[in-house]
Amino acid sequence: MEGVEGMSGIPDPDEFRAEVREWLAGVARPRPPEGEWGTGDDSVAVFENWSAEQEREHTERIRSWERTRFDDGWGALSWSEEFGGRGLPGSYEQLYLAEESGFEVPRRTEIFPVTRQLVAPAIGIWGTPEQQRRWVRPMLRTDELACQLFSETEAGSDLAAVRTRAVRDGDRWVLNGHKVWTSGAGVATWGVAVCRTDPEASKHAGITVFLVRMDAPGVTVRPIRQMTGGSSFNEVYLDDVVVPDTDRLGEVGQGWRVTLTVLAAERLDSGSLGLGNADRAIELARHLPRPLTGVERHRAADLFVRTMVQRIIGLRVTAALVAGREPGAEASVGKLYATETMRRTSDLVQQLLGPSLAADTGEWGTYAWTEHLLGAPGYSIAGGTDEIQRNILAERVLGLPKEAR
Repeated sequence: MEGVEGMSGIPDPDEFRAEVREWLAGVARPRPPEGEWGTGDDSVAVFENWSAEQEREHTERIRSWERTRFDDGWGALSWSEEFGGRGLPGSYEQLYLAEESGFEVPRRTEIFPVTRQLVAPAIGIWGTPEQQRRWVRPMLRTDELACQLFSETEAGSDLAAVRTRAVRDGDRWVLNGHKVWTSGAGVATWGVAVCRTDPEASKHAGITVFLVRMDAPGVTVRPIRQMTGGSSFNEVYLDDVVVPDTDRLGEVGQGWRVTLTVLAAERLDSGSLGLGNADRAIELARHLPRPLTGVERHRAADLFVRTMVQRIIGLRVTAALVAGREPGAEASVGKLYATETMRRTSDLVQQLLGPSLAADTGEWGTYAWTEHLLGAPGYSIAGGTDEIQRNILAERVLGLPKEAR
């Protein structure tokens, strides 16, 4: 699990950043300064439109980079030495990433933060010592990659209503069910599956979590075609999949607590969603070849202010982590705020570009925005719907009456 060993040897932040820059300069090329508006890549895609082969190739490029930085001591900064880390506060991860952004390194796909920031910490908290030795370090080094087998079509936003069954058979379990919206299922080696093990218990009490080999007999991955034309998500079928009891994470019937650990981390990781595209939309407003209308100026200013507030929310989350406190409301506020930022980015771009969005004329920075407009709505569902976030804030922060069950 995440350690605090070595806290007395915490380096000065400025010295740490200088050390990071020196190391990066030896293993990667500096990122060239941004060119003038209208040059370079104009992609603002929210979800990639790769083929399965392209996803595998890009995954291997990222994996190679992650192994390099892990082996050189930069890949698990906040973890203890036992797992290849340096026992530094979580804020030093952000300091590292700030420096890395100035260099040309492969852009991480979703499965990498899922593996290293969601699944590995959950194993660190809920796994046995043997499970921690078996999985944590390989996941931090990305030798093993993990996806989430959480959502189901029948359960909707109520994850506790999962129907995927796990039936015990001696020292093993047999899983049957169907999962959906799984990112990275085609390249993952493991899937974290939320299953119902006691259909007679109350729905939260009858859940157990397992780690499932994605190449196990009975596991079938089928890509889901999106509005954007790509297939970033998958549905996963589990047909008589045999899982040894040693691959159960947490106690039988205590899977809901394990699941909440992963969900909390996912929402923490969602707070920075959409900031890059919001910044790009503001620049679009600045470079529009005509004067802005009053409404357009208002929307551009509103979006600019939102990006500042969203970054401040992110700093509050980081401050909570540095203080050793698990963020609560900040995580849901950040996720909810981020999806609204993405919606307002779409609104501004549609008003600025008008008919230029409707056809691909080859003009830079126009039709490319369809990738954002079609992809952004997905994040009002992914990682916990907006309605779920509002329920969390209403019930746990404001103390309002809970919904009738």
